[in-house]
Amino acid sequence: MAEGFDRNDKNDMALFDRVPPHDDDAEMATLGGMLMAKDAIGEVTQTLEESDFYQPKHQTIYKAIIDLFSAGDPADVVTVANRLDDAGDLEKVGSVDYLHDLIGSVPTAANAVYYATIVHQRAILRNVIAAGTKITQLGYNAEGSQAQEVVNLAQAEIYEMSMGKVHQDYTPIATAVEATLKQIDRIQKGEIESGILTGFRDIDSVTKGLQPGQMIVVAGRPAMGKSTLGVDFARAAALHQGLTTVIFSLEMSQIELSQRIISAETNIPLSAMRNADDIDPGRWNVLNNFFVKLKDAPLYIDDSPNMSLMEIRAKCRQLKQSDDLKLVVIDYLQLMSSGKQVESRQQEVSEFSRALKLLAKELEVPVVALSQLNRGPEMRNDKKPQLSDLRESGSIEQDADVVFLVHRPDAYDKEDRPGEADIIMAKHRNGPTATFNLAFRGQYSKFQDMPQDYQQGV
Repeated sequence: MAEGFDRNDKNDMALFDRVPPHDDDAEMATLGGMLMAKDAIGEVTQTLEESDFYQPKHQTIYKAIIDLFSAGDPADVVTVANRLDDAGDLEKVGSVDYLHDLIGSVPTAANAVYYATIVHQRAILRNVIAAGTKITQLGYNAEGSQAQEVVNLAQAEIYEMSMGKVHQDYTPIATAVEATLKQIDRIQKGEIESGILTGFRDIDSVTKGLQPGQMIVVAGRPAMGKSTLGVDFARAAALHQGLTTVIFSLEMSQIELSQRIISAETNIPLSAMRNADDIDPGRWNVLNNFFVKLKDAPLYIDDSPNMSLMEIRAKCRQLKQSDDLKLVVIDYLQLMSSGKQVESRQQEVSEFSRALKLLAKELEVPVVALSQLNRGPEMRNDKKPQLSDLRESGSIEQDADVVFLVHRPDAYDKEDRPGEADIIMAKHRNGPTATFNLAFRGQYSKFQDMPQDYQQGV
């Protein structure tokens, strides 16, 4: 191993009296995971700082990875080796062979955050020891009259050590109330929108739009239209309000999703999208005009297979930073993968639900999560869904700020209110619940408002 960046434990023992807490294997596994998958980099940076690594060579490698990632460049063995070589550090960290050793130290990138947590905990322990040593020295070196000053310095040392990556998230109530009043004033003046409009008159009237930090669940039985409603929300935000939106489609491909969006926007039947013979010159003209219109629309589609929660979070953070992400739609919750072994599927879905709520708060965007319902509605005479029908986890109901349940009577009886749908807002954390009556235009893959003078059953 090349010399230059190896830790000299004898120097540390002068401060710590013994080898300080650290875990070289965890440090190597963390860096190995980051080199294996760029999505792991964004996750690890939420936990670690460069100084958390005990080995100086690991600090150097970590910094090289972060510099490349921040610049939007790939961070793999080749690019990191080049970066280190340009800085004259490659041989000091052990050459490119050591970078390959890092990857070989971990079987999968999925556990990088777990290893990073170990590294961070060891760093905290070292900081505790260092702070204690410094406080001890203050006590020995102070005069008796300086006792109160030493106590203050000791407290400051402990607070500084304990902060780490913790941010001051608490706010005086006066500050929070003042911000709320200013927001109300700006909404009244038309300076800011009340929320991201869904495109549906009555829903927007009650919810005032989808709010930043909210987790909105759209749930239904298969083929009921939950994906259609989720895409309707995305179309309204991106194509009609110009707000950056991403759809993570774990069920449909980009082509299938694009066909639905085209059909909904152009009123060309979805069946025609799948049969080229039905696209006559007139429809081609409509399609070309639509393409020109949406060419720069801020709507992104990701249909990556077996997408993990870690990937979704990393991609959302990247879009927030690069394109000011405003809305996230995930279709659908039960198809997500954690990339790790769990005790039960219910526990896994619960983790997804909680993580998506935290993501909405972190990025200050609404996250629309589509979810399957169990067979509960089919056991009832009226077939109407309820909150208790949310499949595999009651935590979805708990974490959600708003829950929309999609119900189409004609899915069970073709003569029962054909072409109509009830969007049941079964939960609304910040306001009243309600049931919204919409028209379902399945041939165009979209929902629409009913006429304002419409009366059900008339």
